[in-house]
Amino acid sequence: MEKLFWSIAFPGFGQILNGKLVKGFVLIFLELLINVQANFNKVIMLSFHGDIISAIEQTNYQWLMFYPCLYMFAMWDAYRDAGKGKSPYSFLPFVFSAYFVTVGLIYSSSLKVFGVLFGYVFLPMLFLIPGISIGFLRKIALRNLNISRA
Repeated sequence: MEKLFWSIAFPGFGQILNGKLVKGFVLIFLELLINVQANFNKVIMLSFHGDIISAIEQTNYQWLMFYPCLYMFAMWDAYRDAGKGKSPYSFLPFVFSAYFVTVGLIYSSSLKVFGVLFGYVFLPMLFLIPGISIGFLRKIALRNLNISRA
């Protein structure tokens, strides 16, 4: 789990801890490239200060669209390389999370939840919840289907 948590902190760190240095540094480079091009740190700061409209205006949406898949892949890869992803379909919570966070990102400049505009940081975080949930449920369903066929 340590490698997964380091990968959550910064994509690529988990790979470095797993001894996959080239992969780790490539992921770090990609994370930095996307982060800088999307202006994501500024967007995060503005969002946490409650200035969602300015955060939306500062975002380079075309670059930010790459972030959810890179982030979730880095977590999955660190988890798998640490020996935790051996059970069938263990990748599904990560994949569904990437899909749902991307959809949340697509709608984050306009979708209001209970009249609140959450923006590019908080709405994708909310979409992570159904993504993880559906991924785990799908994993369980597929595993049970395979058990019943055996």
